[in-house]
Amino acid sequence: MREILGRRLQRLRDRLKTLRPAPGQSGDPALPLLDAALTCATARQWPVLPGVGRSGADNNRCACPDPDCVVPGAHPFDPGLLAATTDPRMVSWWWTNRPTAPVLLATGGSAPCAVSLPANAAARAVVRLDAQGMRLGPIVATPTRWALLVAPYTLERLGELLYAKDHVPSALRFHGEGGYLLLPPSPASGGGQVRWEREPEDGPGGLWLPEIEAVVHALVEASSGASGGGSRLAY
Repeated sequence: MREILGRRLQRLRDRLKTLRPAPGQSGDPALPLLDAALTCATARQWPVLPGVGRSGADNNRCACPDPDCVVPGAHPFDPGLLAATTDPRMVSWWWTNRPTAPVLLATGGSAPCAVSLPANAAARAVVRLDAQGMRLGPIVATPTRWALLVAPYTLERLGELLYAKDHVPSALRFHGEGGYLLLPPSPASGGGQVRWEREPEDGPGGLWLPEIEAVVHALVEASSGASGGGSRLAY
């Protein structure tokens, strides 16, 4: 199956090359975002859609109608989140027409979910969890936040988990059912670029993802045990 998907992906790339202007011509689109979107949709079966992107002379303003958008360019708009798909034809059409659009993963369902926290706190937490032998999955990093991918969970399951905790760091964000996550190599909303701090790696049973309970428990424990008596990893 993986070989078949790989051949389909290569055929799509070859076809798109025939649509590109010759090198050096104006409007020559780069294809890393399209490649990333197609890989997610076909090889991993993760539903994706393009983010709204940016506009304006300085390219710093969100293309959505909200002049005070807090995540410029890095959220769904048109198409909306429900349009996320694994169909390579739709993905190719989107990014052929909008080659600089960010890649968004629609989290939940059969797709991965994530827990994110501020970048500095996340880097320290990951070092600590590695030292404790905690097995983590892929990690998506922006200049300001890191997101730890986890196995899919429901909102009910998350609610029960959080209710059972005495405290949860307020800066933790949960990207679950009905949510989305910005994927590499998209431009980050606050500047810079999204990257893989830890890339997805397939094992004998496919991509391994930790359960949400294990990750949240480990992060809360790391927070509670941070030096300074309750500094909570400076979240």
